[in-house]
Amino acid sequence: MAHCSWSALGGVLVTGVNAGGPPVMIWGWIGISCVSLCVAYSMAEMCSEYPVAGGQYSWVYILAPKSIRRQFSYLTGWFMIIGILAMGATNSFIGANFILGQANLVNPSYEIQRWHTVLVAYCITLFATFVNMWGSKVLEKISKGALVFNIVSFLAIVITILACNDHKQSASFVFKDFQNFTGFSTSMAGIIGILQPAFGMCCYDAPAHMCEELRDASKQAPRAMVLSVYIGALTGFVFLVAVCFCIGDITAVADTPTLVPLIQIFFDSTNSNVGSCILATLIVIIDLGCANALLAEGARSLYAFARDHGLPFSSSISKVESKHQTPVVAIILGTVVQMAFNSIYFGTVTGFNTVIAIATQGFYLSYAMPLLVRLISYFSGTHRQLTGPWAMKPLVSVAVNFVGLTYLLFACITFNFPSVYPVTSENMNYTSAAVGVIMLVAAITWFATAKKRFSGPEIEEVIEIVAGHHGSDSDEVKRPEKE
Repeated sequence: MAHCSWSALGGVLVTGVNAGGPPVMIWGWIGISCVSLCVAYSMAEMCSEYPVAGGQYSWVYILAPKSIRRQFSYLTGWFMIIGILAMGATNSFIGANFILGQANLVNPSYEIQRWHTVLVAYCITLFATFVNMWGSKVLEKISKGALVFNIVSFLAIVITILACNDHKQSASFVFKDFQNFTGFSTSMAGIIGILQPAFGMCCYDAPAHMCEELRDASKQAPRAMVLSVYIGALTGFVFLVAVCFCIGDITAVADTPTLVPLIQIFFDSTNSNVGSCILATLIVIIDLGCANALLAEGARSLYAFARDHGLPFSSSISKVESKHQTPVVAIILGTVVQMAFNSIYFGTVTGFNTVIAIATQGFYLSYAMPLLVRLISYFSGTHRQLTGPWAMKPLVSVAVNFVGLTYLLFACITFNFPSVYPVTSENMNYTSAAVGVIMLVAAITWFATAKKRFSGPEIEEVIEIVAGHHGSDSDEVKRPEKE
């Protein structure tokens, strides 16, 4: 997913345009990319040692001290699922915004209402549900061409806007002039603006979840994780610089009636409704592909976590329909949760930002947990040197884990800030409330059923690893020599 960074950045451009403008978007992106590499290398080190499909929550179970491994693994699983499902909802929002933005561009008398956006987002989610239920064979063929289409679309959009735009902004506007439409102070606006690049650099854990389907997974999966961050960083940077040079009047872009700054930038560059709609449609097509992939990943995660008795009604959620071999209940549940996230926009104008924040926070907390466990084990004396193909020297590993964890925790706190001042009930950021409700459900589930039944990821490889490394009753863990 990280190779889709540029299109994700385009979808949430409104956050960056309002809070800091081009300099925060571009310099923020470079900074986020650097610290994201620390997170990616930390997870690559764990993935190369333990290439299992559970990803974060499997690593936490294996690497945590014995006394806390079940609780930490359970919590990581919940964070991971929240992140994937909220990311699916955000993706549906982005698609809806681009579809309705085109309608407003072609017919300026049409005024976009919040409920219109929610209903179109529902349609995108239901489209993904239909494909996941009955078109899984087609989905495999589509996904193979998705990467090529993504690269072609990226080149088409960047080249078109740069070639057609004859009134480009100055370098100081792009790299230096701070813009602030939030009502907050300059420093606060800069912090809020970081949410946009932070959202763009997400989902790079995806290769870890494909480990059991890859040859030589201990080398290939970590390489794919790290490479996706490098590719995402490069394409995202080129895209942001191109877009920022092509911004017309930044006030008009921030307040565009299309509600999508990127569509306004397309129009300002091409001066053509048809050209703007063609470029916007490329992003809608990418968005539909991402909707299918995110719902498939979300349903797979729900199914796997339910199989480990980590969810309410786990026995129902983990059922697989015999004819199509699909986890129907997990797909339906994923759809319902995504639509529930989209419904936040009915009640608050900042609902879109809130769901972006929930998605990024869910992913980031699931990334933070294995890094935290590594540092806990290092300072508690249960740390062991990993020896996989991507292993780092002990002190380098600790430093990289520490930088990555500090960034993830800083970002997770920032995501709870309101994005506009003065703060009202309509523009309040309800991220902490939404995450709080989900955590309450997780806590109730833990004490009701999971405390007795959740035994960590039920994967043969993990069980063997855990038996080998945590076999003694003490927390002192020693790694056996490799043959």
